[in-house]
Amino acid sequence: MPFSKIANSIGASATLKLNAEAGRMRAAGQPVIHLGGGEPKSKAPQSAIEAGIEMLRSGEIRYTPASGTPAMKDAIINYTAKHYGRQVERANVIASAGAKQAIMVALMALVDPGDDVVFPVPYWVSYPEMVRLVGANPVAVYPADGSFQPTVQEMIDAIGPNTKAVLLNSPNNPSGRVFDRDFLVGLIEHCQQQGVVILMDDIYHRLVFAGRTSVPCYDCTDLSVDDACLVVLNGVSKVYAMTGFRIGWAVGPRDLIKVMSNIQSHQSGNPCSLSQHAAVAAIEGPQDSVRILGRELEKNRNVLVSLLREIPGLEVNIPEGTFYCFCNFSSFDEDSTRLAAFLLEKVQVVTVPGIEFGMEGYLRLSYCGDLDDVREGIRRIKWILDDAGSDELTVGDTVFTR
Repeated sequence: MPFSKIANSIGASATLKLNAEAGRMRAAGQPVIHLGGGEPKSKAPQSAIEAGIEMLRSGEIRYTPASGTPAMKDAIINYTAKHYGRQVERANVIASAGAKQAIMVALMALVDPGDDVVFPVPYWVSYPEMVRLVGANPVAVYPADGSFQPTVQEMIDAIGPNTKAVLLNSPNNPSGRVFDRDFLVGLIEHCQQQGVVILMDDIYHRLVFAGRTSVPCYDCTDLSVDDACLVVLNGVSKVYAMTGFRIGWAVGPRDLIKVMSNIQSHQSGNPCSLSQHAAVAAIEGPQDSVRILGRELEKNRNVLVSLLREIPGLEVNIPEGTFYCFCNFSSFDEDSTRLAAFLLEKVQVVTVPGIEFGMEGYLRLSYCGDLDDVREGIRRIKWILDDAGSDELTVGDTVFTR
């Protein structure tokens, strides 16, 4: 049957496809190591679990306002005050079915077909496709110095008369780069002058290492939340390891939030009432799980980086946050899709091709899983890429051969 132009222009999420393939291989009894995932393996906070059970037992799982329950909005207001130093009102807040939906609804509210949306390279795999879904043009900005952060001027040069929004993600997926204050101040100032809205994807903002913190974007402007051209996007998936609950949110100017709420009311109705109830408990309850997750991720990162540095010819950049490491494997194969397929076929290790993030020759490796899996995955990669190594590698009952 014939499909729309948008349908024909959109591909499946590369990371979700890899998750499905890894699941299929595991179900078949293969010793696959999944270094491509974006899902912490820790449990959701106990407070969230207990709140969810309590609501389930009540049997009152009902519709809520399209933009979220009052309790959910109040939790987001408190979260914003604590982590961003800004007091907002319910009119500045919308809860959605994950941060991805919040981004999508914001794009639908801001962008017309033919407009431009600008974002740095490397970028999260869904950004270009989400922009295309609203009929707009994704404009990727490549840092000339080969780093993971463009200069302010490089971003400004990409912003033109058709630019309606800039998408930023810090700490960045896939690189783990934390954008510095000067970069954010300069870009926010320019966008405010031009009336361009910055969509700040902060989903990893508390997963930062070595005593660092990510810079709250509201610290980079003196304007009020209603006057600043800023939308902060966040959720419970990463920091609280609540990926399956699908609760995200946006904080921004009330006139934009109102339009977003209208769109969401027709698009999906309301975010799940049960998930909102659990998310409120996570945000307002003990934060021990967040601190524990941060420590575990930093430990995993250090082990991963140390092991990767033992592979000759591999360029390793130390991630400052998130739970990904974005490594330059071009000395082994400049085609990242081909290399990822090779690693999956030969040693059953799942990685994500760098081309999906806009940078060829790179692979994204995740370290949010079990530390033993991280060690085993890098052991296999090191073996298959070492021409001088042995012809066989034994893993349990499986023998890999060159």
